[in-house]
Amino acid sequence: SMSGSGPEAAQPGEAAEAGLQEAEQDWAAAKAFYDNLVSKRPRPPKPQHAITVAVSSRALFDLVEERRIYEEQGVEKYVEYQQENENVTLKPGPAFQALEHVNARLLELYPDDEERFDIVLMTNNHAQVGVRLINSINHYGLTIERFCMTGGKSPIGYLTAYLTNLYLSADSEKVQEAIEAGIASATMFTANKDVAYSDTQLRVAFDGDAVLFSDESEQIVKEQGLDRFFEHEQLNENKPLAQGPLKGFLEDLGKLQKKFYAKNERLNCPIRTFLVTARSAASSGARVLKTLRSWGLEIDEALFLAGAPKGPILVKIRPHIFFDDQMFHIEGAQKLGTIAAHVPYGIAQKYHKSA
Repeated sequence: SMSGSGPEAAQPGEAAEAGLQEAEQDWAAAKAFYDNLVSKRPRPPKPQHAITVAVSSRALFDLVEERRIYEEQGVEKYVEYQQENENVTLKPGPAFQALEHVNARLLELYPDDEERFDIVLMTNNHAQVGVRLINSINHYGLTIERFCMTGGKSPIGYLTAYLTNLYLSADSEKVQEAIEAGIASATMFTANKDVAYSDTQLRVAFDGDAVLFSDESEQIVKEQGLDRFFEHEQLNENKPLAQGPLKGFLEDLGKLQKKFYAKNERLNCPIRTFLVTARSAASSGARVLKTLRSWGLEIDEALFLAGAPKGPILVKIRPHIFFDDQMFHIEGAQKLGTIAAHVPYGIAQKYHKSA
């Protein structure tokens, strides 16, 4: 049956073979080029190793004008506006540049380790708006590889799936839902004026009660007054406070700090944590410090303001983000240029709602 396949019949086959080889080589070269390109950006870490910070597009970028269009003209006009402006880059907030810096330092010290921040963009935007978000992220060189565009659906299921360590959104209802699902979460409020932030050190400030700790003490203040509270705190000085919704995130920051300390970089650590509390050090500070110690957590600076406003102190600290459970403190911080995040947790919320 081989008759008729003389040497002349074999030629097109050979040409095809050579063509295939050439295509293979082209493909290999293209793949090598792409691999080289991609390897410049570290691969996103596995969620179980990473410290996953999920952010909404409004917590990541300044979208005030876009939000206005959405509210005044509706979703279609908003999507259209975003598509028309998809080559106009949006600027991310200063915290995200600082997170990137921490990651870069961690990668230098621990090239094979995945324990670093992973920023996930968790947005209920529709996918059409994605191009502008991606363009902006690439323009600023942020390493945000994972996007969830839920097209109007609640993100809570995704937050759980990603093992989210912190969720930041401009939508207080979603934040409330996340807190109720046991996810450390806060509503972001931008500062009312521009101040300079450190690019080389992520600075995170926490309120104490109802943020790092439970709201047990605030309940006593509200129900029995300040004197009874002081008495109660002194009696219970050696009984650690129960944990609050952001204790886990302080723990995550501490875990990363220790990685720098292990490499003798304590003085050069790109993460610094602050406790900024309205408590008085003399009458109710010991319990707070002993609680942190019992958790094995070091906080870099503890500021007990004994009821003085927090805004002026925050101006001195310049945190990239300040977490508090009371809108009163958030507004005070905002006025003086601090990016603040409201943690809707504990008794203060009940009073806030009825007020």
